[in-house]
Amino acid sequence: MAIASMTGFAREAGVTDSYQWAWEIKTVNGRGLEIRVRTPSGLDAIGEEARGQILKALSRGQGQLNLSLSRTSSAPKLRVNQEVLQSLLSAIGGLTLPDNVEPASLDGLLSVRGVVELDEDMIDPAQDEALAAALRGGVTKLIEALRSARRKEGLALAGVLNQQLDTIAALVTDAEACPARQPEAIRARLEAQIAELLDGKASLDPARLHQEAVLIAARADIREEIDRLRAHVDAARALLKEGGPVGRRLDFLAQEFGREANTLCAKANDVALSRIGLELKAVIEQFREQVQNVE
Repeated sequence: MAIASMTGFAREAGVTDSYQWAWEIKTVNGRGLEIRVRTPSGLDAIGEEARGQILKALSRGQGQLNLSLSRTSSAPKLRVNQEVLQSLLSAIGGLTLPDNVEPASLDGLLSVRGVVELDEDMIDPAQDEALAAALRGGVTKLIEALRSARRKEGLALAGVLNQQLDTIAALVTDAEACPARQPEAIRARLEAQIAELLDGKASLDPARLHQEAVLIAARADIREEIDRLRAHVDAARALLKEGGPVGRRLDFLAQEFGREANTLCAKANDVALSRIGLELKAVIEQFREQVQNVE
């Protein structure tokens, strides 16, 4: 199983009877899982149902789900209100018209307000069973498309993270092999510094000088940090190989990486080792930023 990104977008659209509809969802990274929903009036229940399905399908991320709905017919459908028309005819039938007044014509009756109505004003999309079924089916396809997009983004993300882990491992190896860590190198630097301070007027006992160099080397030893960093690299690679919702555990490892790198820099007793430590911190920070996008 591969890792998935929390960033993704999907759209599912269709036409059902006289309705044209479209689901759209966009997700970004987040500490937890939160999905907001926006639907046309009357379709709130379907929106909440879709939200529940998405919450079951995802583990982390913040998302916005939108449903748009419109009519496909270009001209509205009309209907005659029979009750109003019959009432009007009855009222006219009880009238006595003067000789010079013609009886009401059909077009005249139809022009009376309330006799002819727009049919679409009388239809509630929430009561359309075919539309509801189509929208539910669209949500299922939408979720699968979103998960596919997040997996695709996760595949690229895994490649970046593995490259960064390779760089971290290489820098740890460089730190371990740095000549400045050896007691002999520390002794030489210490001797040169003392000679500069004493200006050649006196010298320290070689045995004492070596002893001091060993003590400094012991205090500056980074073996424990190197071992922990390598263990963290192995653990991170195992999580990436395991896949699934491992973002929180990767984030924890990124924090541990940072702590060990900070300690290594604090113990650095040479410019070369300090430079390696700073490069290590920079790569670890990049790793931590990328991990924030992992589900």
